[in-house]
Amino acid sequence: MQLVVGRIGRPHGVRGEVTVEVRTDEPERRFAVGTSIATDPAGRGPLVVAGRRWHKGMLLVAFEGVSDRDVAGDLRGTMLVIDSADVEPPDDPDEFHDHQLIGLAVETVSGDPVGEVEDVLHHGQDLLVVRRKGQEEALIPFVKALVPEVDLAGGRLVVDPPEGLL
Repeated sequence: MQLVVGRIGRPHGVRGEVTVEVRTDEPERRFAVGTSIATDPAGRGPLVVAGRRWHKGMLLVAFEGVSDRDVAGDLRGTMLVIDSADVEPPDDPDEFHDHQLIGLAVETVSGDPVGEVEDVLHHGQDLLVVRRKGQEEALIPFVKALVPEVDLAGGRLVVDPPEGLL
């Protein structure tokens, strides 16, 4: 599974640098000089980081072979991706990466099937987006009281929803 770590924005200056919308907790590692990064669409990459710097809170990246504003502009909108296998699991057993949760089957504590985790939203509180057959999707706060068990090996997570949540 591919994980997006950044999205290329507009060119910056005339030497081929681009702005990058960072979508990783590890920008210093993911955009280290010499790192090769796969792209979506795949035909635009892989891109090798030639330089990077922060400017007014925005990450600016130079890629090998991208030496002017026109070439940099052609990369706009390109997603920078890594393989989920390259992401180390969290040290805390109660902490999970989004890609670990997406696709898990969801069931209640009594064993009734609910659906499947489709996405994880981060809006002040983490929310699991659960796709349910024939019904609207459910948003379940990802807190221990409502999600007492996450069984990655078994491909499921257990929810204990209050009355009316589902």
